[in-house]
Amino acid sequence: MNKDARTRLRAFVDESKAKDSLLVSVALEVSAVQDARDAVRSLILPGQSRLHMRKESDRRRRSIVNALAVPTISTTVIRAPKDGRTDRERRSACIDALVRAAVSDGIDRICFEIDETQQRQDRQRIVETLHRLRPLTVEHRHERASNEPLLALPDAVGWAWAKGGDRRRRCGPVRVTEV
Repeated sequence: MNKDARTRLRAFVDESKAKDSLLVSVALEVSAVQDARDAVRSLILPGQSRLHMRKESDRRRRSIVNALAVPTISTTVIRAPKDGRTDRERRSACIDALVRAAVSDGIDRICFEIDETQQRQDRQRIVETLHRLRPLTVEHRHERASNEPLLALPDAVGWAWAKGGDRRRRCGPVRVTEV
């Protein structure tokens, strides 16, 4: 991880609930953010407001995963298996681990894909976790994927990770934490 104080890092986070609960974070240097946004926007077809792997054909999914191989600092998958905990408990554990990893990696801003049903609990959990890690702070926001194209990066990784096999390997190095 690049922890140089001069390097500003941004993380983009999405979830997958296909099997286990996954929170996927893709971190980029600020200097790479605009080029990455342009790369994602170039893949959006006429009539689409965003890229979303669930809505793409298998052929297009492969080409999207290959095209989204942008220079990232880190890709992290936080996995909470279905083990008797409620969905909320598993999501809270994932958020705790993700925020701790972000602080450790020197990420100064996290953008979560908005889930309006969980946004309030997410914000509360993020603030509580950051409070325990004081004096470190990380800015965070929730955004719609149609407004933040880079949310397509963790969406693609989450889809590939959940599918496994060659799709997972195409994601490149991924740090996995189980909670």
